This record gives sequence, C-alpha cells and structure tokens, in this order.
Amino acid sequence: MYNFLQKFHSGWAYLALILLFIAAANSLIGYLIKKEFTAKDRKIALFGLIGVHVQLLIGFVLYFVSPLGSSSFGLMKDAALRLTSLEHPLINIIGIILITIGWSKHKKAETSELKFKPLGFLYSIGLLLILSRIPWNLWFGN
Repeated sequence: MYNFLQKFHSGWAYLALILLFIAAANSLIGYLIKKEFTAKDRKIALFGLIGVHVQLLIGFVLYFVSPLGSSSFGLMKDAALRLTSLEHPLINIIGIILITIGWSKHKKAETSELKFKPLGFLYSIGLLLILSRIPWNLWFGN
C-alpha cells in the first residue's frame, strides 16, 4: 500500500502543480489586464484548489503509513530526512492554507479586480512555497 500511495502522490503532484500554475497565471493575467471575472475563471481557480486539496489528503495518508511519519530519531541531523518528514509537509500545508484563503477571499469580493487579486497573489505564493519544498532528487532520481 505504501508504494502505491507514494507513486500516486508523486503522479498526482504533476496534475496538481499544472492546475495550480494555470489557475495562478490566469488570475494574475486577469488582474493585470483588468479582465472581467467569468464563470470560466472561477472554474479554473476551483480546479487548482481541488487539485492541491486532493494532493494534501493523499499526502496525509502517505505520511501516516510511511516509516518517515513515525520516526523522529536523527531527523534534524539528516537534511534529506528532514525535508521529507518535516519541511515538505509543513511548508506545503502553509502553501495550501494560503491557496484556500485566496479562494475564500475571492468569493467575498464584489469586483473582478478584487476577485482576481487574492486568487492570483495567494495562489502564486502557495505555488512557490510548494515548489520550494518538493524533494526533487526523489522525484527525478539522483
């Protein structure tokens, strides 16, 4: 089960990152060119939100069935172990919280500019945080 979850988490990450990138880019462009916010823009942002939330749920399950989730011995001394056991989950949770705040703020906004702004900026910050803590060496090999 662990190996399946690990591969699923890695595979879904591609989709989640693509959806999040498209949502952030669409919102930033919409904000910068002062575009009218449409149902299509809302759906694009929603798909980005759903993608990262599904990834988070898979990650939680993986973390708790993983041998890394239960071991804390020597965690801070080993950079690779610290990245996968502490930094990756913690920073990604913070990134997903920011993305969720962006989604919530856009729902309360009245104008297109005020809808695009939190989506564009908070989705982008969330994306950068997530990208900063991906264990790239495990994803692409050594």
